[in-house]
Amino acid sequence: MRKKAPGKAFRKGISMKRLMAMFPDDEKAREWFESHMWPEGPFCPHCGSYDVQHPIKHKTMTHRCRSCPKRPQFSLKTGSVMEGSKLGYRDWAIALYLAMTNLKGISSMKLHRELEITQKSAWHLAHRLRKALENGEVPMFLGPAEADETYFGGKRKNMSNRKRKELAGTGRGTVGKAAVAGVKDRETNQVAARRMERTDATALQGFVRDHVAPGATLYTDEAPAYAGMPEYSHEAVKHSAKEFVRGMASTNGMESFWSGLKRSFVGTFHKFSEKHLDLYVAEAAGRHNIRPLDTEDMMGHTAAGMRGKRLRYRDLIADNGLPSGARPVA
Repeated sequence: MRKKAPGKAFRKGISMKRLMAMFPDDEKAREWFESHMWPEGPFCPHCGSYDVQHPIKHKTMTHRCRSCPKRPQFSLKTGSVMEGSKLGYRDWAIALYLAMTNLKGISSMKLHRELEITQKSAWHLAHRLRKALENGEVPMFLGPAEADETYFGGKRKNMSNRKRKELAGTGRGTVGKAAVAGVKDRETNQVAARRMERTDATALQGFVRDHVAPGATLYTDEAPAYAGMPEYSHEAVKHSAKEFVRGMASTNGMESFWSGLKRSFVGTFHKFSEKHLDLYVAEAAGRHNIRPLDTEDMMGHTAAGMRGKRLRYRDLIADNGLPSGARPVA
């Protein structure tokens, strides 16, 4: 990645006119995806062999593996988040562009209108793009690093009577909300974040140790869960006393990331279901970490992340209480 510069003015974008010229049809779009997903040439998604036959006579499959005993047929979509999708490569390219250039994310309703596909297909497509950004390899942070947590959930006054009764007597604040922990490295500006089942010392300190190298300087707020990590040079600011910066100590970098994520929550999606919260967090962190790249490089990075991942529609809606055929909105 390039060195940081004031703002992001150094980034080279793509105009809508240029996008249409880049992807005039499915074939050009397929060639572009192939250059990023198969940079060293086509290989079998089943065994990894590069000994493949191309072209072959098949309506949808383009290659055949010569190394696998059953010589299976496959295409660029096989073994990726695009597997099983009937959308053309051009639709995927346009959706990828929209996802990379809208910093607050793009809703399924927007994709539904822009691509002229059903909202159900657009919702599945959006989650597949989030899956491509999930679990990006972030190197161990050398620090200085900031650690913080935040919570997502509806306001009590907007909840149904049933939900209010469930939470009656349980207190306010974070009760009934989903927790997300995050760490930001000031040197590289990289972020790691994930949903947490618990926010006690064991969970939060374990998350920090997974991402911050021993010996680094660590900044947090005064939450007791962060106390007792002698392997770090640890400083905490006291938010309860209205102290947000003391010398170099602050968590303003993570707070800025949370602010952007919550703007997408309020302004674009209006709701993150707890079942899919991991994907929304992965999208925000993944897009944040590649923001210094030019737009086409951001798209290429995400396209490369499509390999080796699968996200079926039935898995997305499993056990979430939706009736058969329901169309989730997000």
